[in-house]
Amino acid sequence: MDMNINILSNSEVQTLNEIIENAQNIVICCHKSPDGDALGSSLGWANFLSSCGKASTIVAPDAYPDFLQWMPGANSIVRYDKHTEQATTLLQNADLIFCLDFNGSDRVDEMKDALDASPAKKVMIDHHLNPRMETVLTVSHPNMSSTSELVFRIIWQLGKFEEMSKECAVNIYCGMMTDTGGFTYNSTQPEIFFIISQLLTKGIDKDRIYRNVFNNFSQWAIRLRGYLMSQKLNVFSDLHASYFTISRRDMRDFHFIKGDAEGLVNEPLRIKGMKLSVSLREDDRRDNLIWVSLRSVGNFPCNKMAEDFFNGGGHLNASGGRLNCSLTEAEKVVREAFAYYEGALTGWGPLPKSRKEQVENDNNK
Repeated sequence: MDMNINILSNSEVQTLNEIIENAQNIVICCHKSPDGDALGSSLGWANFLSSCGKASTIVAPDAYPDFLQWMPGANSIVRYDKHTEQATTLLQNADLIFCLDFNGSDRVDEMKDALDASPAKKVMIDHHLNPRMETVLTVSHPNMSSTSELVFRIIWQLGKFEEMSKECAVNIYCGMMTDTGGFTYNSTQPEIFFIISQLLTKGIDKDRIYRNVFNNFSQWAIRLRGYLMSQKLNVFSDLHASYFTISRRDMRDFHFIKGDAEGLVNEPLRIKGMKLSVSLREDDRRDNLIWVSLRSVGNFPCNKMAEDFFNGGGHLNASGGRLNCSLTEAEKVVREAFAYYEGALTGWGPLPKSRKEQVENDNNK
């Protein structure tokens, strides 16, 4: 079968080539708390631009997980929270900004004002729903596994695969791998494995990349995981759902560093019959801020639950959000969400209307 992985129209290809050619100061941005896909797509795109003879700087809102420090080029990333003046100057002086793996400037958190104020042309490459930024080009494909996949497809379509470096291939593969849980969800399209086969021709060691990401925890991180699953996991067997909490005290007791809980929200889905897993984590600095992660299997839309209850969104099987309340209050919200979606979780009822629609219907009665 002839595999067609092109995603840009002819006019979009022309636009992208022209703006890259004419740019002198290029910045690449990713979302707050960058994950493997945010870093993989950003670093991979920077590698690509370098092969085109264009220098670029990656500006990230804040820290990324310790287990991603090994990624090629990661040590050159400028963090806005640590080097605010330098990052702001880079954004202000840029004539082209690539916004990777986020659909709106609110996703860069405290860097939002500096990004919005930049006079640079902006290009979005993203796989989240509802893009909402003014750009000269938006490449948005929510049905794709990751932004790193989009980056590969664009490089391929531009005819630049032969020039792709091994470092670029490593970063793209890592981004695709992390955003699919090691290719265990949102990764059934045959094009994904065609892309992997092509990346392997660059000499990447996919097994080593896996170990670097998933087998790179400290002993304290492993002890924390065991403790949380043993003492903090709440399982609702009749609803095929579960949640667990991570408090500041838990983080302090187990010497928590950024990334120690990465992927843990997937663990309860290994329970037979489980459809939904939710993680609630206290922010380690700001009071009354709870970070919410949701994972589901099959066709249960955890992104709808994230929108309805957790001020968030995302993909069908992987979403996130936040709550401005205490951890105890957040637990009440989770239980309310489980009750609201009981029919869909148990299979005994349809997917409920969004809470916004429900409120509007109630008001119209």
